[in-house]
Amino acid sequence: MKKYATPLHGLLLLLAVGSLAGCSTWEKVTGKKVDYKQSRTEEPLEVPPDLSSANIEDAVTVPGGTPTTYSEYASGEQGKSAPGTSGVLVQPQHLRIERHGDKQWLVAQASAEAVWPKVHDFWLQNGFLLTMDDPGVGILETDWAENRADIPQDFIRGTIGKALDFLYSSATRDRFRVRLERAGADSTEIFISHRGMEEVVQGQPGSDTGTIWKPRPSDPELEAEMLKRLMVFMGTDRERAAAQVAQTSSAPTATRSQLVVNAAGESTLVVDDGISRAWREVGLALDRVGFTVEDRDRSGGLYFVRYNDPLKEDKKKGFLSKLKFWGDDEPSAAEQYRILLTGEGDKTQVTVQDAQGQRDNSPTAKRILTLVQEQMQ
Repeated sequence: MKKYATPLHGLLLLLAVGSLAGCSTWEKVTGKKVDYKQSRTEEPLEVPPDLSSANIEDAVTVPGGTPTTYSEYASGEQGKSAPGTSGVLVQPQHLRIERHGDKQWLVAQASAEAVWPKVHDFWLQNGFLLTMDDPGVGILETDWAENRADIPQDFIRGTIGKALDFLYSSATRDRFRVRLERAGADSTEIFISHRGMEEVVQGQPGSDTGTIWKPRPSDPELEAEMLKRLMVFMGTDRERAAAQVAQTSSAPTATRSQLVVNAAGESTLVVDDGISRAWREVGLALDRVGFTVEDRDRSGGLYFVRYNDPLKEDKKKGFLSKLKFWGDDEPSAAEQYRILLTGEGDKTQVTVQDAQGQRDNSPTAKRILTLVQEQMQ
């Protein structure tokens, strides 16, 4: 059962009567899909290791004399020109939405160096705190935030307005991850993925057993809404941005994939798409599941990811402390993985490697592929 924080109804009712005495009508407040900027300031939520950013200094590197990963390339580019100093501005007419199935992303005809500062400022100006802010790997991630639009708009709240709105809170939290991908000369793809939590009451109704936070499904509509708002922030007309998102949101089709286990016990996720599309699909799936993408090598079809065991600090109590979605297959010692994509015509094979680049045939590897497949459906 979902739980909403209850306001102090007695106090509010008295204030409501006083408020109505001085005015004959009250303004009807229409709910919004998104309202993070007016969220009240709260104590930092206690988040388990699996939902926090890993130390980027521990990122896996690929031997070689020339840059092969995003971070190596970005480091070289930063030596030439720091992000945000590019003379090429992001032009509104050079922004467009592309999609595949229910996955959407924004394409900007501009370099990543020109796009990054805009994307960074967008989240800050919309009231988000950033827990990961790394231009080296092209990833931003927000802290868990409260969407005030999820709070029910009852008579008392609508009457009092914002005077005592701080007494209300929603039973949901949202986190967004943004990933920038270079898509050729002066072209950047921007992916936004959503992860959600909801507060639920434990035990039977009426029993004083407290509440816990549980994951809720990623919301493609919320991802699309944030893409639209990002377009507007970067200069696109509101109507044009809304039209593009609406156009690409029609008739969603899921990516077909199949998890295959051969006689040797090796698990392979076979995606019915070429490697270019599969790369985007797998990247968004990893973001939605909650892996920390430490680096990537698009030309080599490799994602370098880390998964942090949520049970390491299982004695801690607080927000998400009881979150566990791995069942009995949670990783133990091996916490770094490579997700390898290999294109074969119009199909792509996805496999899991350990940190040393060896094929991983453990139950955990199969579980990783299963989670990726679930997000692609």
